[in-house]
Amino acid sequence: RENVKLVAKMFDERLEPPLLVVSILLVPGYVDVDEVRSIGEYVASLNPKIPVVLLAFSPQHLLSDLPPTSRDHAYEAYRVLRDEIGLKEVYLGNVWLLGNYY
Repeated sequence: RENVKLVAKMFDERLEPPLLVVSILLVPGYVDVDEVRSIGEYVASLNPKIPVVLLAFSPQHLLSDLPPTSRDHAYEAYRVLRDEIGLKEVYLGNVWLLGNYY
């Protein structure tokens, strides 16, 4: 957390490319919307312009028993970060991995 705080203080000094991008891997059963909300609130407390990327999980190797991230889960997490928390730069990455379940 301290490293993130330090970089967040310098964030506005260089916008392109950003000094900090927060990536959240949406692992079903591990990273729910409440966890995303908590991370988003922390980021917003530092600087609401810090980019946040939501990444879909694809079951591989050690976690092959889990489903991929569902579209509903990803879009709800996106909505929470943008609409509820008010982060300015929220993106959905690797959307081709989203499933229709979970």
